[in-house]
Amino acid sequence: MKAIRYERYGTPDVLAVREVDKPAPGAGEVLVRVRAAAVNPLDCHLVGGVPHIVRTQSGFSRPKVTGLGVDLAGEVESVGSAVSAFRAGDAVFASCDLRGAGAFAEYAIVRHDGSVLLKPSRLSFAQAAAAPIAGLSAIQALRDKGRVRNGQRVLINGAGGGIGTFAVQIAKAYGAEVTAVCSGRNTAMVREIGADHVIDYTTTDFAETNLRYDVLVDLAGSRSLAEYRSVLTPRGVLVAVGGPIRGNWAGPLLGPLKMMVLSRFTGQTLAPILTRNRRADLVELAGLMEAGKVTPVIGRTYTLEEVPEAIGYIGAGHASGKVIIDVYA
Repeated sequence: MKAIRYERYGTPDVLAVREVDKPAPGAGEVLVRVRAAAVNPLDCHLVGGVPHIVRTQSGFSRPKVTGLGVDLAGEVESVGSAVSAFRAGDAVFASCDLRGAGAFAEYAIVRHDGSVLLKPSRLSFAQAAAAPIAGLSAIQALRDKGRVRNGQRVLINGAGGGIGTFAVQIAKAYGAEVTAVCSGRNTAMVREIGADHVIDYTTTDFAETNLRYDVLVDLAGSRSLAEYRSVLTPRGVLVAVGGPIRGNWAGPLLGPLKMMVLSRFTGQTLAPILTRNRRADLVELAGLMEAGKVTPVIGRTYTLEEVPEAIGYIGAGHASGKVIIDVYA
């Protein structure tokens, strides 16, 4: 089978399509014929081996696991002896095990008791592949950290990206009044998926609008901590997803500690988030998508051979919606 492989850290050009053996599922595993896979910032970090803390898991001098890609959708090819919930031919979406070749491959391994579910019938394979990491990040930021409730005012900074497009729709599903911050090229799309108010950051500074929000989900890291706090209500919540906040003197590792310490001296809650791959949350996300409350937004689609280009596009920042790999294009 064809699969993306890399044997050293570096720029996306270290990636190449290789002919490798098709993996076989263990007792508790499912082999999926991958129809579509999603590119995530995690893939950029793994390819580059940066920040260096990722190498504690991926290997210090060179990658221990040479496959890439986590989110996928496809059809069950075969199942292990301990698997009864799925059968050959089932359409599924999942987060895969990189040890089973990764999602950027014609076949991949997923654990039957992990993050794998039947694909919502109203979604294409590309839409379903877009969902796991981005959708779970949005749910956990809004529900667990932000504790978003009906009628609250929510600001999403970075609303046009992969997680942002999920966050807008999920916040609306939770009953919030949503203000989305994005670039001018994404304003129409963000309105279409449900944002009540849209701010084009190239023309308007949301920190100078004199509006206050109950929850601010930061996906861009474009403002200082003080600026974010200034647009929150006295009991507001800032949820930082994915990276350091601009001007954070403590850096990406100590920044979250600074946020939590400051929370002890103000009524505002400053909460960093590290996404957890929880099956129960994927079930909630699937329900929202099946009900039509959330529809994944696809920004660009690439072929398997174009994975290096797709990784470079994500790594450059400012991607619109989710980036998808059409494995059999």
